Amino acid sequence: MFPTGPSNLHSKSNEVDLECPNQIKVTGANKGIGFAIVRALCKQLDNGIVYLTARNEERGREAVARLNQEGLQPKFHQLDVTDRASVSQLRDFLHKTHGGLDILVNNAGVYHDEESSLPLGEKASVTMAINFDAALDISRALIPLIRAHGRIVNVSSLIGVWAFQKMTKELQGRFQGAKTEQEVEQLMHEFVTLAKAGSHAREGWPEMVYGISKMGVIALTRIQADDIAKDKTKGDVLLTCCCPGYVATDMTNCQGQKTIDEGAVTPVYCALLPPGSSQFNGKMFSEKKLVEFW
Repeated sequence: MFPTGPSNLHSKSNEVDLECPNQIKVTGANKGIGFAIVRALCKQLDNGIVYLTARNEERGREAVARLNQEGLQPKFHQLDVTDRASVSQLRDFLHKTHGGLDILVNNAGVYHDEESSLPLGEKASVTMAINFDAALDISRALIPLIRAHGRIVNVSSLIGVWAFQKMTKELQGRFQGAKTEQEVEQLMHEFVTLAKAGSHAREGWPEMVYGISKMGVIALTRIQADDIAKDKTKGDVLLTCCCPGYVATDMTNCQGQKTIDEGAVTPVYCALLPPGSSQFNGKMFSEKKLVEFW
């Protein structure tokens, strides 16, 4: 990221400052890429309160303690992205305590590789619940709290692009033509239903559960970004998605080529896009570069 950031944030190289600190939240952040995103934001922002969230409170607080040892001061808040009550509690806390939110990074995700013993239908159900449904629930709860000049980043994957490219032209057209969150949600749930029935291939879906879930995130990003652009209360708010790359984490059995800090670079780049970046609203990034595929 980081020559400049949003106009209401004060990075170490940005001369703009505000009297009150800004609120930043990263989901799925007790380890891996999410942990590194929190670390980078703590280092780059002088006036931000960065919340590290995790489902397991003990592990989340241990992650905060590790960052404390590095001289960084994130805060912890429990969040189970699959539990709507937990999401609502976080929303209410942020509204009551801070009156809003300035940066949201939707990072939580799960991946079951091809060797997973789970039946395809179950794998699809579990993956979609976390990678897509939870991201949608978080967005619906927290986007209303995003203040002017805020940034929202959905962590996706180039595997989502590859899944799109392996779909039939008819399915690609349905993704391209989707105009509402509900239409994308319907596509995702349709795939899960077909996967459970074993008829997904016949209907034009590739056997790429993770990729399809991340394609849903890419499509959702475009639609929500369009909605934000029409909302006069969301001046200079940008919503983007990105691929962090092939990172050595639990999800890749530590086989990735990047460290977690290298994987955090593009998500943080998106989270701190400077003012005047409206042309990037709804876009996807990889290696800090635009990805255009439809």
